[in-house]
Amino acid sequence: MNNTLLENGQEGSNKQSSPSKRSLAWFDDALLLGIMALLAGCGLIYEYLLSHYAGRILGALEAAIYTMIGIMIVSMGIGAFAARKIRCAFTGFALLELTVAFCGSLAILITAAVIGFGQQLPLMIANTLGLPPDHIPDGGFIGTLQNLSEYLPYVWGVILGLMIGMEIPLIARVRQSLSEEHLLHNAGTIYGADYVGAGVGAAIWVMFMLSLDIQLAAALTASVNLLAGFVFIWRFWDQIRWAKLILTGHFIASGVLVLLAMHGPSWEQNFNNLLYKDKVVYAEATRFQQLTFTERLRGNGQAPVYSLYINGRLQFSSIDEHIYHSFLVHPTLAASARQDNVLIIGGGDGLGLKQVLKWQPKSVTLMDLDEKLVDLFKQPQDNMPEHVSNAMLALNGDALNDPRVTLIYDDAFNGVDKLISDNQKFDSIIIDLPDPSHPDLNKLYSDLFYRKLAELLSADGAMTVQSTSPYHAQQAFISVGNTIESAGFTVEQYHHNVPSFGEWGWTIATRSGLDARTRLAHNEQLPIEEDWLTPGLIHASFEFPGNFYDDKDNIKINTIGSLQLYHYHLASWSENQGMNLF
Repeated sequence: MNNTLLENGQEGSNKQSSPSKRSLAWFDDALLLGIMALLAGCGLIYEYLLSHYAGRILGALEAAIYTMIGIMIVSMGIGAFAARKIRCAFTGFALLELTVAFCGSLAILITAAVIGFGQQLPLMIANTLGLPPDHIPDGGFIGTLQNLSEYLPYVWGVILGLMIGMEIPLIARVRQSLSEEHLLHNAGTIYGADYVGAGVGAAIWVMFMLSLDIQLAAALTASVNLLAGFVFIWRFWDQIRWAKLILTGHFIASGVLVLLAMHGPSWEQNFNNLLYKDKVVYAEATRFQQLTFTERLRGNGQAPVYSLYINGRLQFSSIDEHIYHSFLVHPTLAASARQDNVLIIGGGDGLGLKQVLKWQPKSVTLMDLDEKLVDLFKQPQDNMPEHVSNAMLALNGDALNDPRVTLIYDDAFNGVDKLISDNQKFDSIIIDLPDPSHPDLNKLYSDLFYRKLAELLSADGAMTVQSTSPYHAQQAFISVGNTIESAGFTVEQYHHNVPSFGEWGWTIATRSGLDARTRLAHNEQLPIEEDWLTPGLIHASFEFPGNFYDDKDNIKINTIGSLQLYHYHLASWSENQGMNLF
């Protein structure tokens, strides 16, 4: 290819007239459109990977996927404009795919390293200077660095978005330079390939990559970019400047990707482990969430403290989970006329179930979305350290293997419909779901969901919902009560301090007859063997400060589709940045 022609922007226009040349032109065109479709799928997967990492590992960035997609779309638009500055489309595209492969494969690993070391920096300084635990430097520059590092996934989103945005204009220019026949339908054909490829990429993400380790998924996605680069270099070798140098870069990148595919997941996990105060003893990404188990040795013959984090948020600590689960379960069953048939929604760790089984029910139905999570607490796992697996089984008393327990793996919003269609009724219902910190969870705290549960609860039964912190998220807490009340229940709310979480609250509801608080007031002792929770503690938990409910009438219910509770929750916890349970 004559470099003078390239500099004049003509980029090797070829007039093809013979049948063989026309066949070659069609082959080139199909090749370019196929490459464009593949790269569109990769671009969409990069969006999901970065937002997924932010949401799963950083935890606090609840709207990560929406923010990431918006940022990358804007960046892609800017990248499309910037592509005009690239003089040679052939050389530019080959270099572009090499750069995208490097950035896409390393973005998450570098982010994990920066965030992990940012969290460890105060401890490193304190240990070096011999500072006491209460003088660890975590403010000023260090605090700013830690906060800014959480936005690093979005920086990568901008970088990758700019480069992905250049792909379509460069492919369009390459097609145009090969044949003027493409001038009329160039944009439409390329965008068609782009949209179809993006759809295929979304399907691959949902069906396959969602269950992979996130760093492995990044390496696999980057390998597609690299493969596109190899094919492009092979076919258009003569039109690419510095082709040998670029090809060498592709071979180097191939070696890096093989290394990342083999060791990247463990490196990334080691960096992620730096985020936790205690030693991480097991971590796994299921199809739905990131699970992290930590262990803290205490010495003096005391049992280790085990904690479970889901998407970076503490779910329980073995040292005080009995406080949370006792308050969740025992007031509910004590306020119910019978305890024969119990429904638990959530609670896949079996810790609430353990408390339920103290009441000797005839049957318990436990519905949880994540079968893999339940398996970790149901039977020993080959890839989990044996002592950790045994500790989890001991913690829940092997409750998930009790013959009276029926396990259902389903999304609760739709799963309860099947119970309703089977005409099932339950004496007590216990809802142990994560906080409504994500739009997907918001529907499980909606008026429609509670109306469904009203059809499942016996008239003289009771239902309890974990309702976030009344101290840190007062509006969200009251909104849960108002929403349940709007579904036809009589509602009372109660709270207690759980050291690992702080002040925590629950909402207890009945369909008819006396309210739950009045029912419980008559109980002078619990009819079960319970070492910790007493009737006095239960009665006291219903007391709130005198002005706590002053604004109750102005707090909105969470109607289905409104996201009202999600916004209450997000606003409240955003004002308490240090209280993310992280």
